[in-house]
Amino acid sequence: MKGLEVLLVDDEIEFITTLSERLMLRGIQTSMATDGESALRRIEKDPPDVVIMDLLMPGINGLELLKQIGSRNPDVRVILLSGRGNEEDCQEGKLLGAVDFLIKPVDINDLLNILRKNHES
Repeated sequence: MKGLEVLLVDDEIEFITTLSERLMLRGIQTSMATDGESALRRIEKDPPDVVIMDLLMPGINGLELLKQIGSRNPDVRVILLSGRGNEEDCQEGKLLGAVDFLIKPVDINDLLNILRKNHES
């Protein structure tokens, strides 16, 4: 998926560092943010193709961040992650424009399929 730029947003630094390494090994360019505020600054400066972000973070949570990304950068696709998936969060995320919702730990092949599908469309 050459040319795909992904921003990873999660307050679990070890998780996004590992995920970043796994994606970069597959030729996907990544950047990271550990909170919603820094993610918004990065997106304003240089919008990625896809944002992969956690729902539960200090400060701006994932659903609020999704709303702000959608209103400021509607072309950026968002994939939500959660350590404890619940149907309400999944439904609300999709209503707010998330392209998908994954439960941690993330299966790298599932994530790659979602990225591929969204990169091609």
